[in-house]
Formats: sequence, C-alpha cells, structure tokens
Amino acid sequence: MRRQNAVNPALFAIFIAYAVARVLEVFSGSIPHLWIVALDVLSATAFAALDGPRHYRWRTMLGFALICTVVGNVVENLGVAIGFPFGRYRFLELMGPKVFQVPVLLGLAYIGMAYVSWMLACLILKAPASAATSRSIFAVPMLASLIMTTWDVAQDPVWSTILHGWIWFDGGAWFGVPITNYLGWYANLFAIYLLFALYLKRLGPAAIQSESASSWPAPVFYALCAMGNILQLATRSSSATVADPTGRSWAVSQIVAASAIISVACMGTYVYLGWRSMGLRTNQI
Repeated sequence: MRRQNAVNPALFAIFIAYAVARVLEVFSGSIPHLWIVALDVLSATAFAALDGPRHYRWRTMLGFALICTVVGNVVENLGVAIGFPFGRYRFLELMGPKVFQVPVLLGLAYIGMAYVSWMLACLILKAPASAATSRSIFAVPMLASLIMTTWDVAQDPVWSTILHGWIWFDGGAWFGVPITNYLGWYANLFAIYLLFALYLKRLGPAAIQSESASSWPAPVFYALCAMGNILQLATRSSSATVADPTGRSWAVSQIVAASAIISVACMGTYVYLGWRSMGLRTNQI
C-alpha cells in the first residue's frame, strides 16, 4: 500500500496538467492550439504510463500500447483511405504531424483513453485486472468499448465541426458527424480490447503487478474528461454558427450543449457506477 500511495503526487500532477489543457481549450488566448492538444493527449498517455504499472507489469503495458498503436493506426489509415469503417474523413493541420494519414497525437490518444476506459470497465464490472475469466474476457471489452465510444460521441462534433481537427466530407446527423463513425469506433475498440484480453489470458498471472492496487484514478480521470466538455459552455456565443463540408449550418451553442448533456448523463453515469463499485472506499486515496 505504501508503494501504491507513493505515486499519488505524480498522478495528481497529471490530473492538473490535463485539467489545465481542458481550461486552455476554452480560454487559450494566444497559445498555439497544437500545444494545447499535445498537453491534452500527452497527459492522458502519461496517466496510462504511470497508473498502468500499478496494476500490470511493464511487459503487459507495452503489449497494450502496441495493440492500441498498431490496430488504431491501421484502422484509422484505412478509414482515411477508403472511408471504412468510420465514414469519409480527413485529418487537418490542427492535429499536428502524421504517420501516413493519421496524426501521431491521435495514436497516443488511443493509448491514454483506451487505458482509462478499460480500467473503468473493469471497475464497474468488478472484474479482475487480468480480465481472464470466461465472463469478463468479452464483457470487459464490450463495456470498455462503449465507455470510450461515449467519450467520442461527446467530443467529435466539437473537434470536427467547430475546431476542424478533422472534417467529415459527407457531414452527418450528429452535428456534422456520421453515425457510422461511432459504429466503426465501437468495432475498432472492441477489436483492441479483445486482443488485449486474450493477451492477458495468455500471460496469466505473469501479466499482473497487483490485483489490489487502488482503482480510483481511472474514474477521476474520466470525470475530468466530462468536466472539460461541460466547461466548453462557458464562452460559446449563443448566436454563432458553423458549417460542415456539405454546407449545412449548425448552432455552436447546440453542439456544446449536446456535448455537455452526454458528458453529464452518460459519462457521469460511468463515473458513478465505477465509484459505487469501489464501495466509496475513500481510504484508498
């Protein structure tokens, strides 16, 4: 327990860095937006790198990062090239340098948020970190995929339709984002998580650092994601509009309001279920 608690100051530093990034997204001033995006993504990746070894051995976490990076980048590059499985889209300069057609920062975002969503799913289902039982080997990937897809449902219209981090050529019903994007996201994430669950099963007990490490950091980080989305309500003009590539106009206030509603109602529910699953064991912190 002493060793687990020793990392808490560093975890809180990561929480602060991420929170600062989300505040700067709304009140950025003259700071280049790429720097803010990098702070946002890298703090999530750092969280996975710091919290992950409390539960899993380094070999396990490297395997997780490799699965996320390879599967995520292959599927995203495929999506940009042929429009499957997400829909027709392209990344723009806001996301920074790319490997082929996919930004480096997006690959890192897969690692950070995929880890947070996985740990939150394990917590909600009260599944062991090994997730190797016949019940959890499918249940955890299914729920983790839903948790991370919900995160994307809340954020994608903001990052695509408003900020133009990427564009959807054919627009879509969800404020310029096609529904196929979320179906593709879920399928892509389920493949990642199922591969990781099978990897854990293959490694067995050798995959795990500790089954008793405190689980509170994952729901806290996910809650910060939700609060960052809600913060976007602060400075958006009620009269501003933005057009998607098809020429359809959307009210910015409605986009950020929808993001906030999803963040409270859906993301907030996952946080509540995770915290309740811990039995409110505040002595873990």
